[in-house]
Amino acid sequence: MSDKTMTPDEAVSRLRSGMTLGIGGWGSRRKPMALVRALLRTQITDLTVVSYGGPDVGLLAAAGRIRKLVTAFATLDSIPLEPHYRAARERGAFELMEVDEAMFMWGLRAAANRLPFLPVRAGIGSDVMRVNPGLRTVTSPYADGPSGIREEFVAMPALRLDAALVHMNRADRLGNGQYLGPDPYFDDLFCEAADTAYVSCERVVDTAELTKEAAPQTLLLDRSSVTGVVETPNGAHFTSCVPDYGRDEAFQKLYATTPHAEFAERFLGGDEHAYQRAVQAWRKERDQ
Repeated sequence: MSDKTMTPDEAVSRLRSGMTLGIGGWGSRRKPMALVRALLRTQITDLTVVSYGGPDVGLLAAAGRIRKLVTAFATLDSIPLEPHYRAARERGAFELMEVDEAMFMWGLRAAANRLPFLPVRAGIGSDVMRVNPGLRTVTSPYADGPSGIREEFVAMPALRLDAALVHMNRADRLGNGQYLGPDPYFDDLFCEAADTAYVSCERVVDTAELTKEAAPQTLLLDRSSVTGVVETPNGAHFTSCVPDYGRDEAFQKLYATTPHAEFAERFLGGDEHAYQRAVQAWRKERDQ
């Protein structure tokens, strides 16, 4: 079994323009922000991004890296609509496939199981079909109930990914990943739906340590679905990574109210260490 550890820049060096890229987490919670920042330091563009959107989507959209976005929402949680996503969408910067949250999940599950689609009730009777004219429905081949009515479902297509980026609380060098917060956020499905998956984490630990003080059920990611492991302390900042830290609401507000070019010049010009130093400098200025 091999050591899969690498740096953020080594991980994103394996990505290419035109890829379909899945990004785990949920809104402004446990996003692989260090990997997104590393991606922004490259010239990679023309991406199809698949994400329960948060600042990952906002940053990539503002930088002009997204050709198509597949999402159920784009939010900062405490700020309901991601402002940089909204601005990019309003100027028609990318194509959008917006689906129900459950449809999105079933699209990942179909891809994880190498199925072309899965039937789902979500979306029936809503505008999802109108705004996504490429979606199709299927009729159950079985008589569902005493009346013999065959139910109609949305045929949610598989969301196959070339690569996935997710963030965990802990991981070992082999690629086993552990979450310690309240929700897995479907990060396992992102990895299983992808040809390659890169997992950043707060801390790389020995395999035995993963279950020393936590239940086996917290082992969300299996090494067989992980390509690379990146240790990035505070790597989800400014999103939350409970219980290691909560969302940095003050910094998130700064991000949301600052023009992208200005934010990028101050915080995204260097590597991850430079980003963390810039955040600390901003905190000192704020507290003076």
